[in-house]
Amino acid sequence: MTKNETVCNNDEELLSSFLKENKKDGIRVFVAGGSRGGHNPIYAKETYELGKTIVQMGFKLDFGLSNTGIMGAVARGVMDAWNEKQCSSRDFPIQGITTKEYFELYDSEDIMIKRINVIFAKTLEERKQRLLNADFVVFAPGGVGTLDELAYDCVAMQDGLLEKKPFILYNICGFFHHILEFLKSISNKGFSDPIPFIVVDNDFELEIAFNLLKNKYGTCEENKKDVYANVRQLVYELPYFIKKKQETNLDVNNIVKEVCAIKNSGTKEEKEKLEADVETAYLEKEIERMYDRLAKTGRDTSVVSYKLSRLKRRKGKL
Repeated sequence: MTKNETVCNNDEELLSSFLKENKKDGIRVFVAGGSRGGHNPIYAKETYELGKTIVQMGFKLDFGLSNTGIMGAVARGVMDAWNEKQCSSRDFPIQGITTKEYFELYDSEDIMIKRINVIFAKTLEERKQRLLNADFVVFAPGGVGTLDELAYDCVAMQDGLLEKKPFILYNICGFFHHILEFLKSISNKGFSDPIPFIVVDNDFELEIAFNLLKNKYGTCEENKKDVYANVRQLVYELPYFIKKKQETNLDVNNIVKEVCAIKNSGTKEEKEKLEADVETAYLEKEIERMYDRLAKTGRDTSVVSYKLSRLKRRKGKL
């Protein structure tokens, strides 16, 4: 057995190193998602990759603590990526924030629960506030609990009770398309402020969004103050970076340097071409999503029609 294997298999040393690591400064990502995995395995697969990406980016995970469903998949992704790449450094970047009542629902001997730095909040309200200390918030597929978290966070930020920060919707298989349309509708009707969600459809796009946030804002407090002011621009430019990455396979940091060079010292023609390329990529992505929503709306219509027919037949038997 190697020295590293000894370290990784000693639960007490692991827990000690986890607690120590979580006290260090660094970018923290709060992920909200379901304690159930849903019927389609793609949700767990993609969110497992989300967990691995968090470690690969050097971020740390904050979540509401669960060893099942979407949240369990994220945590397993973090753990597996840590074991694969960072075992020798003994840095375990994950903490679960919950109440004692909810903690008692889990098997305290479960290996995943034992290896998470658990922080207890007195109430669910306090739990939410502690989770929102993270730098970024990612909403993954989930149920009413996830919807509650989304609504709470939007209200808290809108009313100035929450420091403004990037909200990312992990829109796996168009999961959030109904909610996005609803949020746009209530904003257009004057019932809420517009919230510039960073919408990503898969782990490839998510990694690019993470790279852009990390590259632009880093961890210093001065940069963090500018995050929300720049999110709208990031939402607009993200499709360009996605398209450029797909076409060239360049490192995202190199694409950022290229874009910055053109913006700062490029010729008039280079700047105009960049602006046109960014606009085109944004419109193409929006059109792609709109077609996807139309397809889903069509399926919704067929489901409603089917249910209506069944109800009519049932009524006819009375």
